Amino acid sequence: MAGAITQHFESFKARLDKVLHEKNKFTDILEKAETKTGVRRLYIALGLIVFLILYLAVGYGAEFLCNFIGFVYPAYASVKAIESHDKDDDTKWLTYWVVYSVFSLVEFFSDIFLFWVPFYWLLKCMFLVWCFLPVAWNGSHLLYYRFIRPFILRHQDQIDTAIDQAKDAVKEVFNLVGNEAANSGGATHSNDPSVIRRMAKTAAQDLASDEAFRQMANSAKTD
Repeated sequence: MAGAITQHFESFKARLDKVLHEKNKFTDILEKAETKTGVRRLYIALGLIVFLILYLAVGYGAEFLCNFIGFVYPAYASVKAIESHDKDDDTKWLTYWVVYSVFSLVEFFSDIFLFWVPFYWLLKCMFLVWCFLPVAWNGSHLLYYRFIRPFILRHQDQIDTAIDQAKDAVKEVFNLVGNEAANSGGATHSNDPSVIRRMAKTAAQDLASDEAFRQMANSAKTD
């Protein structure tokens, strides 16, 4: 067991060292630090990783740092993917953002429980990094094709129907508000708070009495 862990760690160090010798602005900074300190850039990078892990575990502002890592680099990589002619990287980053969105939705509704999880921001950061790592066992690819894609394909018709109904409901609200604004004197009174409240109240009453809207609400409750 210990031998296998050591072997994996050495393999990780070799891959990391190879990446750190690629030519870019970050490795240029590491090269300067390596020259001045006499310490290999590999160990400087490992030290930064350890510091980052400790900071995410106990540091102030760990939530911001975690979300920064999980959003900024993928956003930058997504822009580069859009500008490139290769469509494979587009698919890769779209997959990541789908998983990111689903995770954010789950996190929002389970926040009260996640608050009690020790080192949550460290664990979340590790999860997000796993989701965008350029490896065969990439997390977003695994989660999308094993869980999200089958669920979406199985319920695609119901989801499309619900979206269409929501669009119709929103459109009807805007139409009702527009009609009420016209009946209330148009743009000359559109900034009056009492007019806006009356318009909203009337629109809500008209929408609540609409048979199609009631059917949609009942359908949603049934589902």
